Amino acid sequence: MAAAAERTDELVREYLLFRGFTAALKQLDAEIKADREKGFRVDKIVDQLQQFVQSYDLAALRDYWSYLDRRLFSRLEDVYRPTVNKLKTSLFRYYLIHTVQTGRNDKAQEFFHKQASELQNQAEWKDWFVLPFLPAPDSNPTFATYFSRQWADTFIVSLHNFLSVLFQCMPVPVILNFEAECLRSSLIQEENESLRHKLFALQAESSRMKKEELEVEQAVVHHKLPAYVANMDRLGDSELDMTCSQRSTAHSLQSRGGFLSSFLSQSKKGPSRPAHPSGASPTQTGSMLLGKKEPINHQSAKGKEGTVSCKDGKSHFSGLVAGESSSLQQRQKRLQEHGKERKELLSKGTFQGQSAEKKTDISTAETELSSELHAEQAETSTKMPTSSAEAVGVRQEQPFIVLSQEEYGEHHSSIMYCRVDCSGRRVASLDVDGVIKVWSFNPIMQTKASSISKSPLLSLEWATKRDRLLLLGSGVGTVRLYDTEAKKNLCEISIDEDMPRILSLACSPSGASFVCSAAAQSPISHMDFSTVSSRGKSMNQVPGKLLLWDTKTMKQQLQFSLEPEPIAINCTAFNHNGNLLVTGAADGIVRLFDMQQHECAMSWKAHDGEVYSVEFSYDENTVYSIGEDGKFIQWNIHKSGLKVSEYELPSEATGPFVLSGYSGYKQVQFPRGRLFAFDSEGNYMLTCSSTGGVIFKLNGEDKVLESCLSLGGHRAPVVTVDWSTAMDCGTCLTASMDGKIKLTTLLAQKS
Repeated sequence: MAAAAERTDELVREYLLFRGFTAALKQLDAEIKADREKGFRVDKIVDQLQQFVQSYDLAALRDYWSYLDRRLFSRLEDVYRPTVNKLKTSLFRYYLIHTVQTGRNDKAQEFFHKQASELQNQAEWKDWFVLPFLPAPDSNPTFATYFSRQWADTFIVSLHNFLSVLFQCMPVPVILNFEAECLRSSLIQEENESLRHKLFALQAESSRMKKEELEVEQAVVHHKLPAYVANMDRLGDSELDMTCSQRSTAHSLQSRGGFLSSFLSQSKKGPSRPAHPSGASPTQTGSMLLGKKEPINHQSAKGKEGTVSCKDGKSHFSGLVAGESSSLQQRQKRLQEHGKERKELLSKGTFQGQSAEKKTDISTAETELSSELHAEQAETSTKMPTSSAEAVGVRQEQPFIVLSQEEYGEHHSSIMYCRVDCSGRRVASLDVDGVIKVWSFNPIMQTKASSISKSPLLSLEWATKRDRLLLLGSGVGTVRLYDTEAKKNLCEISIDEDMPRILSLACSPSGASFVCSAAAQSPISHMDFSTVSSRGKSMNQVPGKLLLWDTKTMKQQLQFSLEPEPIAINCTAFNHNGNLLVTGAADGIVRLFDMQQHECAMSWKAHDGEVYSVEFSYDENTVYSIGEDGKFIQWNIHKSGLKVSEYELPSEATGPFVLSGYSGYKQVQFPRGRLFAFDSEGNYMLTCSSTGGVIFKLNGEDKVLESCLSLGGHRAPVVTVDWSTAMDCGTCLTASMDGKIKLTTLLAQKS
């Protein structure tokens, strides 16, 4: 604690010097020099007490102990009071022993003279009044122990330990905890970084394993049998035996190249010399190739011949697979050579005594072989690009990794607002029953404050500078400032009785002011489905005001001019420095206000119907808006009404939101909170859907919304979203009509 106090003193000095508060700095230095607590340094406090004892300054000793008792010891529980009294008694005895040891009996008599009224009724001092009058008190059995060096050292150590424990346990102001918070924050950051590295390592390992699996699949090529082999009615018995033998020997020997090579190698030996002494002639070998059946007396010889051919085919097949894996050109060359060998073999065969039908079969087989060979080459030539495309598809990565998804279920009715504060640590949520929940999610999900409003609440916004404060707009024309830590309302101001609905609140980034949108009562209820058309025309064309209020004084500064007529403002948003304010109104007009001049800089008709939600883009050169017409539009703020891009969104993303139930039950809710939110770089957008949030990629060039990730997790329509980028991991909030809020933690993929 002493180190923290010393460090804080240095920071305060530096701050006062930076601000030019020299008088305060001098006063601080003077008070630090006169600090009786010695900056919570226990060794200095003990040294000060010993200094008073050694200088025989009884008055200063009594006064200093009284100060410590009043400042520190009085705050202790009653069970520690006997310990404090024992230390005080030992301190005074330590003083007396020192006076006697140094031969200052006058100081010992002075002590009893001044302390007699306080000590005469205490039993532990009854025998000590004779101490100044004893000739050799160090040899007296009653006082001999106190004259030993061991007792003095034990007392000093006990006093030191007691003060140390006291300073460690006493409550300290928040500013003294900054070092512990910094250390805790750095430890959390280190842990997050290590987890991030582990995640990337696991991702890389997964990608490597997928790549290896893909390479294995590409290496084990599965070939189809050619048409003339698939037509088994054209094959002889020996060919059938050979095919069955090949399939039973090796499942992968269905390759066209392997089957053909085994056929050709055995057939080439036929014309030169017989393979077996069974008397098979070249003509018989050729007829075997043509698929004609042989006499029964040659079956055994042909069976042996098929066995040899099978073994030979295995070797050719292995060579062919190795050739394919090494080079595609080599594979094509082998196929061409096999085709030539096949043609030579067919041209050499002498088919004397064969009928015209046999000649027709030869030409048919040759034609089929040629067509199959060309088809194989074409398939081989197109195989490589397909594999490359598959490999590219495997390497493509999602822009975000979902690290976790948690549910906050403390609400029991439909959510209206759900917002993360500026620090990204706490969330404020509001439902249609007027229940406000303030909760944290790091390291665990925990409710910090809860409040129920007697009057209906229509809007909610975090204060920017003091992020413990919430602005709450009601349906009876009041705005409340709620302290989430003290769990109470700090103040409540009345806006306008004629315009009781506070539709929108937005706090300036500087924290000095906030804007408030007040509107008259709507001719219909926003919960009445019977008066809503199929496209959700809410008929909210009612007068409204846009007011600027001072946050500190809670007084109105001015009222903005709304042209062409006062209209209800549904949504408001500041840019990063608070110089610009964009609003969306019930008349479908988007207005851009200059907050330095406090006037409307430009306005344009944006939507057919109401504007539900508006936000500045990442570069703040454009604004985005969602309207009742179901369109999501990007506008250039440098040219009034210039449309940069326009997208059609489904009704489940823009509202009104409908929740259906049994027996024709139907609940309708018009948009209140944010309908979309951007990531930290403005490249991705989170929107509502019927089952959860959906993240789209904003392609400025293609002007299309590309769906990247569906968060899901909801059973009811999502009515408002938020995306906090204060932490390294983005936090997405999606709130639905059944009162459930999903908190999804995302990790952005680094490209």
